[in-house]
Amino acid sequence: MTGIIEADDVTRHYEVGRGWFGGSATLRAVAGASFSVEAGSTLAVVGESGSGKSTLARLVTMIEPPTGGRLVIDGHTVGEETGARSGQMEELRRTVQIVFQNPYGSLNPRQKIGTILEEPLVINTKLSAAQRREKALSMLQRVGLRPEHYGRYPHMFSGGQRQRIAIARALMLDPKILVLDEPVSALDVSIQAQVLNLLADLQEEFGLTYLFISHDLSVVRFVADDVLVLYLGRPVEITTSEAIFQRPLHPYSRALLSATPVADPRRKRQNIKLTGEIPSPISPPSGCAFHPRCPYARDVCIAERPPLYDVDGAQVACHGIAQGWIDLDADWGASHDEVPAG
Repeated sequence: MTGIIEADDVTRHYEVGRGWFGGSATLRAVAGASFSVEAGSTLAVVGESGSGKSTLARLVTMIEPPTGGRLVIDGHTVGEETGARSGQMEELRRTVQIVFQNPYGSLNPRQKIGTILEEPLVINTKLSAAQRREKALSMLQRVGLRPEHYGRYPHMFSGGQRQRIAIARALMLDPKILVLDEPVSALDVSIQAQVLNLLADLQEEFGLTYLFISHDLSVVRFVADDVLVLYLGRPVEITTSEAIFQRPLHPYSRALLSATPVADPRRKRQNIKLTGEIPSPISPPSGCAFHPRCPYARDVCIAERPPLYDVDGAQVACHGIAQGWIDLDADWGASHDEVPAG
C-alpha cells in the first residue's frame, strides 16, 4: 500500500561559511531518509538534538525543498517542479499543516485569537466573514476552549491553552497531515497528557495522519504507531512502537531507551552510556555514522555504511544486527524484563 507520505533517499544540505579564510562547507542536515507513513497513522521521529528531526519536519511541511531524493505527499512529488505549479502547491500546503514546539512564540501577541484562527481562511479560501467566524468558533469548541476566548489575546492564556489554539489554527484548512514538532515538550507533565489526549481524539475524528517529532520516548510510546530513529540525518531503525519498546534492534535505539525515565522502581534497567557527542553533520564519520560511539563497532562499520536491513519485521541500519555478532537477547532482553506487579 502506498503511504500518504513517501520519502525515498531524501536529503537536505546547506552551504555554510567557515570564516574569512575557511571558505564554505556542506552541512548535511538530512543525509538520506527513506520512510513511508500510512494515512491515519502516527509516525514518531526520534533522536538527539542535531539528528535532523526538525529539518525533516520542514521538508514535509514544504517550508524548505529537499536537496535530493524524492518526497511524495498525498500523491504529489515535492520539489521545484511542484513549486512551478502554483495550484498544486496551494493544494499541498492545505494538505499539510504544522504545530510548533513553543506555544508562546507561535502565536502573534498583537492579534486576537479569532483573527489568528481565521487568517488561514482569509489567505486560502473565499469564505465570508460570517463563515470564517463560525468555523473558528466551532474549532475552538473542538479543542476544548470556549466561545468567549475568540476575542481574547494570547497573553491571556496558559501554555496548554495556547497550544490548543495552535492546534485549532492548524486544523482550520481541514488538512490530512499534521506535523507536530515537539508539541508538548514546553508544557507541564499534567498538561502534556491533556494535549496528547486531545491529539488522539482529533486524529480519530478527522482521520488525520501525524508526523510526531520528539526526543521524549515516554511520549512516543503513548502516541505513535511506528517509530523512525534518526541519527545524523539518516534513519538507523524503523519499526512499530510496540517492537521498539519491547526489543529495540539498533545500539543507538537501545541507548535512547535506556535514558528514558521509568516510573516503576521494580523494573530492571540497563544503563547504556554513549561516549562522545553526536558528530558534526559537516564532516560525518565514514561508514556507519554511529561507529565512533558504538561499543560493538568493527572494521566493516568504519569502512561501509550499512543499508536498512530487514530484521524481524523491522528495518535497521546495523552490520552487527544483520550479520549476527550482536546478541540482542543477551545484551538487551535479560536486563529489561518487567517485574510482575503484586
